[in-house]
Amino acid sequence: MTVFPPLRLTHPSGFGRVGLVIGGDSAEREVSLNGGKAVGAALERKGVDCRVFDGPLALFEAIGKGEIDRVFNLLHGPGGEDGSLQGALQLMGIPVTGSDLASSALTMDKVRSKWIWAQNGINTPPFDHFGPDDDDYARVLEKFGLPLFVKPTGLGSSIGVSPVRSENELLPAVDLARSYGDTVIVEAGIEGDEFFAGVLGRNTLPLIRVETPNDFYDYEAKYESDDTEYFCPCGLDAKLEAELKALSFKAYEILGASGWGRVDFLMDKDGIPWFLEVNTTPGMTDHSLVPQAAAEVGIGFDELVWRILETSL
Repeated sequence: MTVFPPLRLTHPSGFGRVGLVIGGDSAEREVSLNGGKAVGAALERKGVDCRVFDGPLALFEAIGKGEIDRVFNLLHGPGGEDGSLQGALQLMGIPVTGSDLASSALTMDKVRSKWIWAQNGINTPPFDHFGPDDDDYARVLEKFGLPLFVKPTGLGSSIGVSPVRSENELLPAVDLARSYGDTVIVEAGIEGDEFFAGVLGRNTLPLIRVETPNDFYDYEAKYESDDTEYFCPCGLDAKLEAELKALSFKAYEILGASGWGRVDFLMDKDGIPWFLEVNTTPGMTDHSLVPQAAAEVGIGFDELVWRILETSL
C-alpha cells in the first residue's frame, strides 16, 4: 500500500490568504462550479482563509490589491488548465496548485502530448489531426478503418468527443469537435477497459476501472448518470496494477506534469495499455475519480483538498 508523506503544514495560517478560482468561461464551466462548491466547503472546514472567484479576471483584481497570497486552481479547460492562468500568476509572483505553465499547456494539447509519448515508448492510439484548413478526412478511414474517436485537441470532460462506427458518422463528429476549436484529432478506436490513475505529489493512487452502459465514458456517464460503475480496487492483480501505476506516472512525468493530476488509459484484450491524456486539473465533484481513489488509501476529501493546496508551497 502506498504510504503518503506527512502533511507539510499542520495549521491553515501557513497558507495565507487563498483564492479558489472556479467557473470561468470554457465549455467545462459547470463541472468546475460543481467541484468548486465541494472544494470551497472543505477549505472552510479546514479553517483556511479562502475567497472564491468566478474566473481569473476577478482573481487578478484581488491579487492586484494585495488580497491573495496563493491560488487553488479548479478551472478546467482553456483559460485555466492550459498554462495561461499559470503564466499570469507566475508573472505576479503568486504560487498556484498543480502543474506549471509549460506542462499545463502541453498536457492540454493532445496532439503534441501524443507525439512526445510516441517518441518515449508510451503507447497511445494511432491518430491524425486536422487544422482549420484541412478537410481530407477520408485519409483516417484509409489509415485506421473503423471504429474511430474524434476529439477537440484542447478540452476535457469528454466534451465534443464522438465515437465513429460508420463512415457517415465521421463528418458530424468532426463538425461537433470543431465547434470547440479549430483543430481536431482523430484516433483509431481501441476496444478495451477504461482505467484512470490519479497522481498526488509523486505517488500514484490506486487505479480505478470504469464501466458504463453508454457507448463510452462520456460527459453524461462522468457527471450525470447513476448507472456508471466505479471499481477501486480495479480488479487487476497487485503486480500488474503496480506496473500500470508506474507506467502511468512515467506518462505523467514525461509531459512535465506535477503536483496532482490524472492519467487516462485503455487496456485492450491483449493486456496492452494505450494512454489517452493527462489531466492537470481533474474534476472534484461527487462523481470524480481522484477523490474516490484517494479514499481507497485513507485520504478523505478534506485531507485531499489540503494536500492539493500544499502543491502550491
